[in-house]
Amino acid sequence: MRSVGRLLAAAVIAGGALAGGASADDAEEVLGRHMVGEALLAAHLVASAEKAGMTPDQIKAVLKEVAERSAIDEFWITDEQGRAYLTNQDFEFTFSADPAQEPQAAAFWPLIAGTEKVVIQDAQARDYDGRVFKYVGVAGVDKPRIVQVGVSADNLPRED
Repeated sequence: MRSVGRLLAAAVIAGGALAGGASADDAEEVLGRHMVGEALLAAHLVASAEKAGMTPDQIKAVLKEVAERSAIDEFWITDEQGRAYLTNQDFEFTFSADPAQEPQAAAFWPLIAGTEKVVIQDAQARDYDGRVFKYVGVAGVDKPRIVQVGVSADNLPRED
């Protein structure tokens, strides 16, 4: 799949940045830009799949396959209310606009509100389990929604 190849290219570029003397922050920035591409591809995939009549279960199967075959650990794709109904994960999640309720996830609400088109978070510990992830989200291309991809620290470039 092309999206898998693009993420692998991002990892190679980010790794090359580290080998070339760039900092881990520089490599994370490069990876973030490539993750934007992954999220945009996912946004177009979902819009096209839904238009073609694919069911949520069929779309989730595609997302699971991409995640299993790439460095993307998580996909979170919402409806207009922030409920992630398309994901490769086995649990439910709803994004909140309230930073007091969901500090990390609330940063992505402007994608639904239409005030941002892209949100790139630095790698950080997740609110609910403490695992370190980098998340990037884009606005839906077909309707107000969050289309987010996440990469765990295990797949992030490191400065050795």
